Formats: sequence, C-alpha cells, structure tokens
Amino acid sequence: MKKYIIIVALAFAVMPVLAQETYENAKVTAQDLNGTARYVGMGGAMEALGADISTISTNPAGIGLFRKSTANISFGLVSQQDAQEFAEGNKTNMSFDQVGFVYAARSGQNSFLNFGFNYHKSRNFDYILSAADGLDNASQNKLSYAKQKNGLLFPANSEGVPDFSNPYVSCNQLDDIYARNLNYDTDDNMWYYDPATSYTLDRAHKGYVGQYDFNISGNINDRVYLGMTIGLSDINYRHYGEYTEQLQGPNGNYAMTVADERRIDGAGASVTAGVIVRPVEMSPFRVGLSVATPTWYDMTTSNYTRVFDNMGASVDNSETYDFKLYTPWKFGLSMGHTVGNYLALGASYEYANYAHLDSRYKTGSYYDYWYGEYYDESESDREMNTHTKETLKGVSTLKLGLEYKPDPAIAVRFGYNYVSPMYKMEGYKDGTIQSDGSYYSSATDYTNWKGTNRITCGVGYAAGNFNFDVAYQYSATEGEFAPFMNYWDNVTSLDDNVANVVNVSNKRHQLLVTLGYKF
Repeated sequence: MKKYIIIVALAFAVMPVLAQETYENAKVTAQDLNGTARYVGMGGAMEALGADISTISTNPAGIGLFRKSTANISFGLVSQQDAQEFAEGNKTNMSFDQVGFVYAARSGQNSFLNFGFNYHKSRNFDYILSAADGLDNASQNKLSYAKQKNGLLFPANSEGVPDFSNPYVSCNQLDDIYARNLNYDTDDNMWYYDPATSYTLDRAHKGYVGQYDFNISGNINDRVYLGMTIGLSDINYRHYGEYTEQLQGPNGNYAMTVADERRIDGAGASVTAGVIVRPVEMSPFRVGLSVATPTWYDMTTSNYTRVFDNMGASVDNSETYDFKLYTPWKFGLSMGHTVGNYLALGASYEYANYAHLDSRYKTGSYYDYWYGEYYDESESDREMNTHTKETLKGVSTLKLGLEYKPDPAIAVRFGYNYVSPMYKMEGYKDGTIQSDGSYYSSATDYTNWKGTNRITCGVGYAAGNFNFDVAYQYSATEGEFAPFMNYWDNVTSLDDNVANVVNVSNKRHQLLVTLGYKF
C-alpha cells in the first residue's frame, strides 16, 4: 500500500486563460494609512483641510490649497508586535514611505494652478503569520480525498483507474501532488487519506505596493478647489511559508510539510477626482468630495511548492501565469475647519465595496495599428467573482484628526482611524470553484480579518522654509485563521474534515519622519 510521498515528475496541465483567487486578491488590494508624518499624525483626516501632499491620492483638490511650492521625503521603521521571526521575515524593518513635490503657480489675485507628483507606499506587506492547533483526524490531504470522492478531481478510465493526464474539475496543485503520491493506492486501486493530529503554520510576507501620483489642481477665488490625479501602482509581493501536519499513517506517525513560495508582480492605473468648497465666504469651514475609479491591474503570479516528509521524500511543482484584476470604485466625503492659526480639525469618510473585485481572464490580445502596440483582451471570471461576492463586502473608513499649535513653529497632532471588516466571517477559501484561481492555488489556508483600529500622534517643527515632522502609528487587526475549508460528508461522519478557527492578529507600530522644504 503506497502511503508515503515519493519523488515523481508532475505534469500539471497549463490552462489557456487565467485569473486569481479571492483571498490573494484581497491581500494585495487593501491599503495602509501612510504618507507624510503630518498626514499620518492626523490620522489621514486631511481630505478637506488639504495643503498636504498625501491628499494627492485621496482628494486631489487638497493640492489646490498650496500657496507655496514644497518638497517632502518620508521614511521610518515598521515593527510587528508579538511576532516570532521566520525565514527571511523580520519583526522590524526600515521603510521608505514617501517622496514628492508641489509646484504652486499664481494664476490670479486669489487663484492658483498647481502641479504635483508624489510617490508613497500604499501597502506594506511585511508581516509574519503564525498559527497552530490540533486536528481531530482532519488533514489537508483528507480534503483532497473528499474532493476526489465527490468527483471533483480525476475521472476514472474504462478500467476504473484514475486518469492523471489532466485535472478534471477543481484540482489545485496540492490536490495533484496528494493524489499522485499519497491518496491513491495503485496496488489496490483505492483512494485513502492519512488523518492528522495537529498542524503548525509559519509564513513571512514581504513587499509593497508603490503608488506614483501625478496631479493638476487649482482654486477659484479661494472658495472652490478642484483637482485630478492620475495614479500608477506597482505591486511587489512575496511570501514563503511552511505548513506542517503530524499525520497518522499505516506504518506509524510522521510529519509532512508543504513549503510554499509565491510572488505577485503587477502594475495598475487609476484616476481620482476631487473638489473642496468653502460654503460660507467668511468661514474657513470646508467640505470635500472625491471619487476614484477602479485600479486596473495587470499582474503575474508565480509559485514554487514543495511537499516533503520527515523521512527524506519530497515532490515539488511550480507555475506562473498572468491575469487581470479591477478594484472597486471608491468614494469620499470630508469636512475640515480651522480656528485662527493654531487649531485644525478634520474628519473623513471613505467607502469601497470589495465584493465587486473583478478577477479577469486574459482571453487574447489585439494589435493597434494606429499606436503600433499590442493590448490584452479579458473577460470576468464569473465563478471566482461569485465567490468574491460571498466572501468580501463593502468597507467603510472613518478618519478623525486634529492639529494644535501652541507656538507658530510647533505643532502637536492626534488622529484615529476605524476600517470596517472586508471579510465576511462565514467566508472561506473554496477549493471546489471551477476557476483557474483555484486550479493554480498552492495553499489551502485563509484568514477572515476583522476591523482595523489605528491610533496616531505626532509633532512638527518649522524653521524658516524647512519643516521636520515625526509621527507614530499603532494599528491592530484581529482575524480568524483556518488551515483549510471544512467538508462534511453526507454519508458517513467518518469522512468529515473539519478544523477549528484560530485567533490571529496583526499589531504594528510605525515611526515615521518627514523632512520638508518650501520654496
């Protein structure tokens, strides 16, 4: 009876059209609170106050409030609380967060036409995930066994032997490895599984999403401020993880590990427009509105997966494919007010419905004779997008902030953020979806993250044309981790494959410094 993995050559079929999986998509499209130290110190609540370069991507009209040209550069440290360092993942990392400038040109007695450019790190992927729990006879390979039992993997030929030449309906890379090397006994022509007593997972995530924003903005008689930003995004995501189960085999207990290395690279573009209005001429109170198009991403994902046991046997596989992803529209409403030259108050609200993330197949390309370039054609992955609607939901972000100046040269800032959950708590990574997002998955685990709370503070000092700002941010998110989707057998409970969820968290500390110059 073949019950341990052996070294074999795999022939995992390459699909002609490809898309990505819901949880991986959500991971790379969420955004952090980041930018200049002033912006972060006020909790990002500056969309109506403006005159900070970080508003270039949230409400572009904020750039229209600049009266002098300015340049900024920001950098600092990000540290994860309660993390155990794993592989190349470190608890504390240096981070280059922002660099940009605004050129302000007077176009009338009370009007300006401004131009700006800014780079900022909209997402920092540095994070170490660790989870462990018992397994009451459930296991990852038992899930593959259950899928085969329900006719979702390899059909049998006329002799009753499974046809391993191609995946059938919902075979992913791990299903393929387990079926060929563990679950199927060639001597008895029968399917088996090895139950597990426990598991551990450690995964180090690294990388970032960099956003490059180009802005044109201005104001009309210092009452109405208008702006538009064209944003270009650059995704650089990496992770390496090891998932180990303690299995009960027919010849004794043993440990099996899935080592998974994945990278996602991509580029995207979006357009954001905004307006700020002072409704009362003699009052500094102002209201802001903004709308951002989807970010249209073109991405490539690749992975290397190795499954090995503690007796020296191993098997590996790797895949690379291209896909497209369109994020949802985003809408913003903000208010700001100043008292003299010593107090500024801001509040912002943003909404984006991530249930409308659009995973897309690349279906071909066409040649544009006018421009002499090739362009990709694509269509929505209906099956995966249906799963996304069942798993993700709309996200509301509330930002509050204040700045107090006890002296014209010194500023003290405080801020608070609440970001509502993106994930539905009943959601799960469905490995039975007839989509290439499932076919090319190399991990079965998933985490349903809850809401995020961010508390910020900072100080600033201005000397002539120079300014120096420091901000501190604490963010905390709790989540529920599962090693694989649950399966309940309709015939016998012996084949149920159910794992408990485990509470995990992402608590981060950020120290940010900004150097600025006005000219």
